[in-house]
Amino acid sequence: MRRIVLPCVFAAITLAAQFPVLAQPVNGSPSPGRQIATTICGNCHKVTPTMPPSTVASPTFEDIANLPSTTALSLKVFLRSNHNKMPNFIISRADTDDVIAYILSLKRR
Repeated sequence: MRRIVLPCVFAAITLAAQFPVLAQPVNGSPSPGRQIATTICGNCHKVTPTMPPSTVASPTFEDIANLPSTTALSLKVFLRSNHNKMPNFIISRADTDDVIAYILSLKRR
C-alpha cells in the first residue's frame, strides 16, 4: 500500500504545483514587425529605441516588452481586443504576428 501512496502523493504535488509559463513559439518576423509598428503605432508609441519620444502618454514598445506579463499570447489577446484609449486598427494575422515578434525581440534577457 505504501508503494502506491507515496508515488501518488508525489504526482499530486507535482501536478498541483504552479509552473512558470514556458516560452511560446513566435510565428512572425521582427524586421517587418518593426516596419508595421512604426507605420501603425508610431504616432502614439515610441516603437524603436532610437525614435524620439511621443507626445502622447503611451508606453514605449521596449517598456511593453519588458513587462513580466508580456508573452506572445498576451500580446495577441491585447491586439485583438477593443481599448478605450487605442484606435481600433484591423491588422492581419500575419502582420499581428510580425508586430508581436518585434515587441518580443525588444525584451531584455
